[in-house]
Amino acid sequence: MKTAIIIPARYSSTRFPGKPLVELLGKPMILWVCELSSRAVGKDNVYVATESSKIKDVVESSGFRCVVTSDNCLTGTDRVAEAARSINADNIINVQGDEPLLDPEDIIKVIKHQSDYPSDVINAYCYMSESEDPSSINVPKVVTTEENKLLYMSRAAIPCSKSPTKFDIAFKKQVCIYSFSKKQLEMYSKLGRKSYLEEIEDIEILRFQELGINVRLVETSPGTHAVDVPEDVDKVEKELKKLWNL
Repeated sequence: MKTAIIIPARYSSTRFPGKPLVELLGKPMILWVCELSSRAVGKDNVYVATESSKIKDVVESSGFRCVVTSDNCLTGTDRVAEAARSINADNIINVQGDEPLLDPEDIIKVIKHQSDYPSDVINAYCYMSESEDPSSINVPKVVTTEENKLLYMSRAAIPCSKSPTKFDIAFKKQVCIYSFSKKQLEMYSKLGRKSYLEEIEDIEILRFQELGINVRLVETSPGTHAVDVPEDVDKVEKELKKLWNL
């Protein structure tokens, strides 16, 4: 089964315009993500899906592949679905373009999990650290069964207890590595709109759940931090320096 990574990268982000090209330690963020992805599946199996000629030029000048998509994709996953139609691969891994701290070994772990559960969509999670705020709406929290099947994902602090002093809750947060088949991506895209809960929460994975597709979670390394807003840049640069001893 051939696997390809597709990195959705939209230039016209509402919260952070031009985000994929923001420089982290002198290198555009999208290239950090391309490089870590290539360590998991090889450079020839990494693609960036974008509507932007600026992003395309940066990606291709660094030797990576790019698929130009329409500029009206509903979500990053819809953009991945559009790009996947022109890529020869059986399984598609969606790696978010704002996650430069991901561990390539975690991508490999997700790929292995997909081979073990081929009928499921696979998503990654890790436990939140004590320094992270479960009430932050920028961080989707994950609730699973004891077998790590997704029950729900929310920007609210879930699970929640009416007896807060009774439970020391270990919150799980979504890590933006997803794996799906082309057939699952087509089902997702053909809905043609955001599903009800997806629209409310602004969490793309919920559309699969509302379509009746089982979503299975796999635990990956802690310490990831996405660049959601400009204020995240300094934090991520500090972590990159630690990671690469710079």
